[in-house]
Amino acid sequence: MRRISLLFLIALNMSCSSNKPSGYVQKYINTISADELKKHLTIVASDEMEGRETGSEGQKKAGAYLINQYKSEGIPFPKGADSFYQKVPAAFMNAKYGESLPDSENIWAFIEGTEKPDEIIVVSAHYDHVGIKDGKVYNGADDDGSGTVALLEIAQAFEKARKDGHGPKRSILILHVTGEEHGLHGSRYYSENPLFPIEKTVADVNIDMIGRRDDLHKNSNYIYVIGSDYLSTDLYNICEKSNKKSVNLELDYKYNSRKDPNRFYYRSDHYNFAKKGIPSVFLFNGTHADYHKDTDEVDKIEFDALAKRAQLAFTIAWEIANREERIKVDKDGK
Repeated sequence: MRRISLLFLIALNMSCSSNKPSGYVQKYINTISADELKKHLTIVASDEMEGRETGSEGQKKAGAYLINQYKSEGIPFPKGADSFYQKVPAAFMNAKYGESLPDSENIWAFIEGTEKPDEIIVVSAHYDHVGIKDGKVYNGADDDGSGTVALLEIAQAFEKARKDGHGPKRSILILHVTGEEHGLHGSRYYSENPLFPIEKTVADVNIDMIGRRDDLHKNSNYIYVIGSDYLSTDLYNICEKSNKKSVNLELDYKYNSRKDPNRFYYRSDHYNFAKKGIPSVFLFNGTHADYHKDTDEVDKIEFDALAKRAQLAFTIAWEIANREERIKVDKDGK
């Protein structure tokens, strides 16, 4: 009888362990689909959005679409905010380079953590592009329509987990930032005017251009990973582990070098978090012939690749959110 009881207890323990949130990650990874990404991107990167220039009516239309998606999924704006918008005043955006940008907005959504709700993981992407030039609409399907719609799917996956009783231990702040194309203004504004204390911000997972391939790769089964090891060994290890347990992309560190002449590490929104000592990783497919041209269109997006890269970003955020210990800052970022 004792042997039977012991075996029963072992089996029961294994059953309970398999029901922990980490055991459910594949289920929620699979909710991020190429079809839904295409549906969203066909709207976000349409001519109707007029190239999403910072502060323009087209960008505001795109922002309204994003907010409506969050509302339809029952995903709220963050606690402590009074709407889905963080207003970014023109005076702030124009102070650095003397441009004539109008007021604009960051957009945020929130999945509250179950055990450590005061600890925040930011998942970011910029939703602006460069607007209309010489009568041509620059739709920015890859830059950064791809990251923008990835955030919608990532938020949906976390919300489905939460509704199933497997919400993240730490809170997830979904952050669509404005003004990236003019100097990372929206992320800089948030980092200097954070809704949640910087010291409680655990990490930033930043997504900027993940829907195409560059000329250096024969297929799209890769992603450039930039910055993951600059501040935290834990973050680097999480990115590697998350990839192996989910989509198994080639993680390309070509642009991770401090000596990279392209200086990509300094050119997307994660940098404003990293400057504050927040471990940050930038996922990027590299540039291509349509980069910052009116030919960066939805029909050139590889949606299966976009889905796999969005799934990787979700898995990284999931691992950071659900581990027992907060990831450590053990490097100086230099």
